[in-house]
Amino acid sequence: MLLRRRDLDFHLFEVLDLAGLFGAARYADSDRASVAAVLDAAYALAASRFEPFAAKADAEEPRLESGRVVLPAETGLALRHYADGGFLATAFPKLLGGLGLPFIVSQACGGVFASANVSFYSYALLTQGAANLIARFGSDAQRKAFLPPMLDGRFFGTMCLSEPQAGSSLADIRTSAVPLGGGRYALSGQKMWISGGEHELGENIVHLVLARVPGAPPGVKGISLFIVPRWHLVPDAARGASNGVQLVGLNHKMGWRGHVNTALAFGDGVQCVGELLGREHHGLGYMFHMMNEARVTVGLCAVGLGYAGFMQSLDYAGTRRQGRSSSAKDPASPQVPLIQHADVRRMLLAQKVWVEGGLDLTLYCARLVDDVAAATTDAVRVRAQLLLELLTPVAKSWPSEYCLEANKLAIQIFGGAGYTRDFPVERLYRDNRLNPIHEGAYGIHGLDLLGRKVRVEQGAALRALLGEVQRTIATALPHSQLQGECRALAAALRTLAATTRKLVETAEAGDADLALANATVYLDAFGTVTVAWRWLAQAQAALVGLARGIEVSDSDRAFYAGKLTACSFFFRFDLPRAVQQLQVLARLDDLALRVPAAAL
Repeated sequence: MLLRRRDLDFHLFEVLDLAGLFGAARYADSDRASVAAVLDAAYALAASRFEPFAAKADAEEPRLESGRVVLPAETGLALRHYADGGFLATAFPKLLGGLGLPFIVSQACGGVFASANVSFYSYALLTQGAANLIARFGSDAQRKAFLPPMLDGRFFGTMCLSEPQAGSSLADIRTSAVPLGGGRYALSGQKMWISGGEHELGENIVHLVLARVPGAPPGVKGISLFIVPRWHLVPDAARGASNGVQLVGLNHKMGWRGHVNTALAFGDGVQCVGELLGREHHGLGYMFHMMNEARVTVGLCAVGLGYAGFMQSLDYAGTRRQGRSSSAKDPASPQVPLIQHADVRRMLLAQKVWVEGGLDLTLYCARLVDDVAAATTDAVRVRAQLLLELLTPVAKSWPSEYCLEANKLAIQIFGGAGYTRDFPVERLYRDNRLNPIHEGAYGIHGLDLLGRKVRVEQGAALRALLGEVQRTIATALPHSQLQGECRALAAALRTLAATTRKLVETAEAGDADLALANATVYLDAFGTVTVAWRWLAQAQAALVGLARGIEVSDSDRAFYAGKLTACSFFFRFDLPRAVQQLQVLARLDDLALRVPAAAL
């Protein structure tokens, strides 16, 4: 089941003010009607070409036949329709062959496709990310050679970072790139966990590969980035000769089974030629542009999967009759739908607050991307960029954790049937379990947030976020229904600021290990406070909607009431947990740091 359209429209137009972007010169050709048409097309395509084949793609995972990767035929058909519909090009400027729509619209469509079939959608999202990187950092010749076929869906894209011996520690990669002259290099090495690394869905695959040139500085400062097509480009031909990219083997994951994952070898027996993207030794900085976009999109995929599970369990709870109310004494009395049991409603509410809170968080970050692109002053641009950099690890990690919890509760509502393949909730859980590791594990993002992001420019990013939250509190406070939530969020914000200050001061005093020992807990608490803010913004928008009086339909009235109830639930059950976590952090608990390995 897909994201609810009414909910998506609410986030876009009533909470995040998408219409406010239409006045910017960059998006002057956009309006609500054009956005609605794009969303209509996304829902229609997701319902017809993506969702019906999600189970098949999971069951018939990629396999090798005579050295070729074989996928269900529906994969290529879905992606062809996706490209033909312009979805690969949605947020690219018209000068580059795109549709010129706001990035938030592209992400909204992405949430729909992820909820329908994340395995199919992920081929597209990687291609969009790779194309965006070439558009931003590539030469005119590179943009001309690669962007048109990528945005047309004839070429697909990947990013090749990890290596068997390095994992997430990119400082330890060994792939080499020897200059051949003219910006061309001979690459040699192996890459692991490469999503979309080998298939025949298009004419070519454009690999973006991290490697070292001779004499490069050690560590991450010596990494360069290269464009490596799977097949040599030949003018007026669909495919040239092999470019020395060899499939070593397939990795079989517990989820996203419809998306081929590979181990690749570069330049093993056949020379592999790549083009330098940008400047030598700046590759990781360039790649982080794609990674950060991918990280927010991973959070969005987690939301889509969690949301689909929520919809499945909500439907099941409304139709499955089981048990009786506690006041029914006659065992012969009729059974009631599951949704009439308080604990089932609790589980449904928990899913609702996590998936709808995560959706608003990830779309808020997409709106920041647009704010950066459309800004007319440096001050506005810098502030939006600071907020985006600070919230990227949060937008990736918090939905990945809590929307997975939502999938767990969806299975619980289905009971024993939830563990079977008769229903999609077990598949959705397996798919979502990958997201806490995709694009950096939870712990890595905790270290990034506490070790770097909150300290950027002497805390400027954090101050910007605190200011945004305080502004929302100030505008919500006049609403009597939200005054309790406003006070609770203000108190949590003070605790977050004080705890952050204590941890940063500890690190700056020379005890970074102690300050960062519980960075993952910090990320969790930070994310929960942030989502509480987004729920307060949703609740305020719901009250504004209800204030329209007789103009509000019965269905909208129920929708807005659901938002207010969900906000109350999050503030009662989730926000207090974050405050408790921050209080433990402020005590500089060192238990995890000092436990000896022998005691584990």
